[in-house]
Amino acid sequence: MTQSVTAGPAAGTTPDPPSPVRRSMPWVAAAVALAASLAAGLLSDAPTMWGLLPIALYAFLSLAGMNLLAVTGIAVASAVLVALPPLDETVDVLDGSLTDTVTIIGLIIVLGAAVGEVLRVTGVADCLVRNILRVTEGRGTTALMYGMMCACLVLVAGLGTLAGALAIAAPLLVPVAARAGFTRSATAVTMFLGGCAGLALAPFAGANVAIMKAADTGYLTYVLVGAGPLAVLSLLLAAVVVPWVQRRSAGQGDFYRPDELTKDAGGDGPAEGAEAVRTRHATWVFVTVLVLTVFYAALTKASTTFPLIALPLMAVCTAAAARLSPLHALKAFLAGARSLLPMFLLFWLLAVLFGFIDLLQPYDVVLETYGPGLRGMSALPFALTVAALGWVGVPGATAAQVVLISEVFGPLGTSLGITPAAWVIILLWASKADTYGPLPNANMVGAMGLARARRLPYLLWTGWALLIPACALYTILLIVLL
Repeated sequence: MTQSVTAGPAAGTTPDPPSPVRRSMPWVAAAVALAASLAAGLLSDAPTMWGLLPIALYAFLSLAGMNLLAVTGIAVASAVLVALPPLDETVDVLDGSLTDTVTIIGLIIVLGAAVGEVLRVTGVADCLVRNILRVTEGRGTTALMYGMMCACLVLVAGLGTLAGALAIAAPLLVPVAARAGFTRSATAVTMFLGGCAGLALAPFAGANVAIMKAADTGYLTYVLVGAGPLAVLSLLLAAVVVPWVQRRSAGQGDFYRPDELTKDAGGDGPAEGAEAVRTRHATWVFVTVLVLTVFYAALTKASTTFPLIALPLMAVCTAAAARLSPLHALKAFLAGARSLLPMFLLFWLLAVLFGFIDLLQPYDVVLETYGPGLRGMSALPFALTVAALGWVGVPGATAAQVVLISEVFGPLGTSLGITPAAWVIILLWASKADTYGPLPNANMVGAMGLARARRLPYLLWTGWALLIPACALYTILLIVLL
């Protein structure tokens, strides 16, 4: 799951806060929708298309900018009012939600944050970046650019979070980029492209786990048809886009200040000492465990619960290799997990929401009413339409977006013959497309702030430059797969 990063003053001025009337509008809409839900519950019985009302309410309130926890709670209340379930069915829904796949994905996100904190405390995250940059040292600006991209890619893929990984990498990458003559904007674009490619490839990121579960496929298929093409396209595009941004922004004097050239650089980490040796040892242990777990998951098509074992295993092995005391390691693990506990609550509420909606059986009504006409629809237009929903997605919650799209469109897609590999592309693009545009987003602003850049148009142009060929590439793949 991606998280927002505050860009700070370098990213631009803070917009004026919305007026009280504008802030209250989503709450007024929620109150009206809850009243309509109660009326629907009193006047209708399952199966009913009124079961789609909580989902429509969820989409509207999230796009209106309301806090996602509040949005999900209101949607659950709407579903309860429409269903008006007896006590025993309510208990069954709440009990089933605790072991539901959606709740498990929320727990995976929390565990990913916990592992990320262990990597930060042990110095493994820093060591990964330094070692990758050391390979490209003295090989020219193009090699350095790809070194920076690969550092972001590997760190984001390992941690499963864009904002947290780039926040760790930026203090090491910016001085290196500054000394090499990179502009602020070119550095931001490099970090953005590398980080987003890593997020697509991350084996245990919540959104990616949700995609593999919804598509009923393994990591190997996910990479071959979905994340792999996007990552390769990002690396190829960088060879054109980053030099173009460098030339344009250099003409605008977008260079780092002299004092920013003298700070600690990625390749200047401590080379001697027992602590440095332990950190390097722990880094190799982490990489080995990560590769082995991913390899096992790819070969066995491991279930959604596998990351619940793999992530704590990575944390334990890394902490032990770094000779971190059990108490210190536990504190780091819990601190990382605590930072994303609200996300776990969000996913549990989503599981509850879908449990109550299942009682209403709205999809059965849709298929019965519109099924004959919809089944005559071509699979390709359906696939492209659902994938395009990513451009108006749920802000800041790509895993929740995948789950929502799968719940709403999964049954219909299955009836139209959408294959698992095609679902990978549809769900990946539906959840990742808004990362690249067409509008500014938190990931762009976060990369800008961490690179101390000021010119948002360069990030937007980069996103658009990737959107166009990626749309064409995925359309061709869907034609082949369907």
